[in-house]
Parts: sequence; structure tokens; C-alpha cells
Amino acid sequence: MTKVNLADKFALFSEAWTPKIAGQVNDMHVKLAKFRGDFDWHAHEHEDELFLVIKGQMRMAFRDREEIVGEGEFIIVPRGVEHRPGAVGEECHVLLLEPATTVNTGDNPDSKLTITELDRI
Repeated sequence: MTKVNLADKFALFSEAWTPKIAGQVNDMHVKLAKFRGDFDWHAHEHEDELFLVIKGQMRMAFRDREEIVGEGEFIIVPRGVEHRPGAVGEECHVLLLEPATTVNTGDNPDSKLTITELDRI
């Protein structure tokens, strides 16, 4: 039961697309990730995801449109919706809230970006 400083946690890692577990609320993980460029297209059959932009801007691409999400804004991607997150500009820092069972590449497990064992910071 100690506070978490997001800037301090983001300073602990530099690699992009490697979510880190910064906390847990019941069966939900609070994850931190740095985005650079675009991620792979994917969907999550059983999990909704919340993306909260802490620093920079994020682009959330859907097959029919894109949403630009700025600092202090969030977007929820419902289960089953195909999406591709990405950074607008060089890099953005994002807090994700999602079930602990969520694999970052969802229905695209052959992606070279798939991470099944996340570090806790």
C-alpha cells in the first residue's frame, strides 16, 4: 500500500512494446508501456482494454477509422474489436488497465511482439 509515481516507473525501462506490470487491482493488471511506431493488428476475444496516455500522443487505429488520444485522455477498446495502437511522433507513454490474462498481441500470437511473461516494476 504505497503510492506509485508514474514518471519514476517509466524511467526504469526504455524498450518499446514491452508492457511492465506496475500494479494489480483484483484480477486486473495496471501496465505501463512505451509506444514507438505502430504495433501489430490484433483483437482480444475475451478482454476489454483501457489505454490512458500519460505522455505524448497515441493513435488507435481501427479498420474503419483512427482516434488520436492525447495526454490525460483514454480510450477503451471493447473485446473482439480489431485494433492497432501506435505512437504519434517519436514515443508515447501509456498506462493500460486490462485483465491479468491479456496477452499483448491477442489473436495474433505469432507476432514477434508477443510477450507472455511480463516484468513487474
